[in-house]
Amino acid sequence: MTTPDKDKVTSSTPTDAQVAADEAATAAADNAREAEVVADAEVIEANEAGELDSELERAAAEAVAGAIEESEQVAAAKAEAADWQDKYVRLHAEWDTYRRRMTEQRETEKVRATEKLMESLLPVLDDFVRTVDYAETNGETGLLGGVKAVQAKLTDTLAKGGLEVINPEGEAFDALACQAVGTVDDPSVPDETVAQVYQLGYRMGEKVLRPAMVTITTGGPKREKPEEE
Repeated sequence: MTTPDKDKVTSSTPTDAQVAADEAATAAADNAREAEVVADAEVIEANEAGELDSELERAAAEAVAGAIEESEQVAAAKAEAADWQDKYVRLHAEWDTYRRRMTEQRETEKVRATEKLMESLLPVLDDFVRTVDYAETNGETGLLGGVKAVQAKLTDTLAKGGLEVINPEGEAFDALACQAVGTVDDPSVPDETVAQVYQLGYRMGEKVLRPAMVTITTGGPKREKPEEE
């Protein structure tokens, strides 16, 4: 039986130095790969940080632009509100002036209308004075005629001022212009005919200043209603 060569066996078995060298090389390779991974991660992180900074810068710029625009809008709204307030104040002052002027004008017109009426009645007062003087000097002879003349003159003066006498005797009763104070049985005329006027009424235009006090008939035929136009 052949005995193995001791030297050959010894050379084929790795020594401790070779094992340590291999382990060192493997560790160095692993460290190199880890360093490369870390470097790549740092690069990625740096890129992401840069993108984040850019996003933040854009967001900040947009926020500043929005704030400036909002500030401009607020300033414009305040200016418009101040302009409307100024218009309101001036309009209110103009309205107060107009209202005061119109009130003064109406009061002046009332005074002038009253003065005009009083001036138109002065001749009537003069006629009353002359009538009284005549009656005191010559007795009551002719007094009735003088009073009638003064009455006619007074009525004409008031008529020129727009006063209209309401004297509806013999006419159909009008509740808007007359006030019934009694009834009279008279079958010869239609019902609600004015029989007698106790007190004359007066109107100006469409307004009744005082209704006439009258008596109306009953017992007669029903009055026909006027046909509507």
